[in-house]
Amino acid sequence: KRARLSTLSNTSTGKYIPNASPWTLPDLQIDFAFPSATQNEIDEDGAKMLMKKGTMGVFEGANLPVTLEGQRVLREHSSVVYIPGKAANAGGVGVSGLEMSQNASRTYWKREKVDILLKEMMAEIYQQMKEGAGEDGTLEEGCNR
Repeated sequence: KRARLSTLSNTSTGKYIPNASPWTLPDLQIDFAFPSATQNEIDEDGAKMLMKKGTMGVFEGANLPVTLEGQRVLREHSSVVYIPGKAANAGGVGVSGLEMSQNASRTYWKREKVDILLKEMMAEIYQQMKEGAGEDGTLEEGCNR
């Protein structure tokens, strides 16, 4: 059944708060943020709130979920790990590529083999980000070089 979130309060343990974002709720502790729904989810105010709460990392799961102003705030805090979507989403893209390879060759790989290949792929991406960042750069900078 399709329904609006505001109508589900008696059927869920969650709490619907109209006109609010989880990133801006002052009483919600967030160690790691995974904005994954829409573009521009975390704006400047949201990023400032996350920093005030001591959030340790922001990992984009959507296309551009952090606004340019929000990115600027995250970059001002060198202790925060910020991974743009092109790196954070690489696993899904990579597995799609593996699936296309299987389909093209009319083969089937067991889940364990795909998992091994995915882990190798992500480790290589991380290594490239570290190398791209150099000794003084961030993983975000390494991702964008």
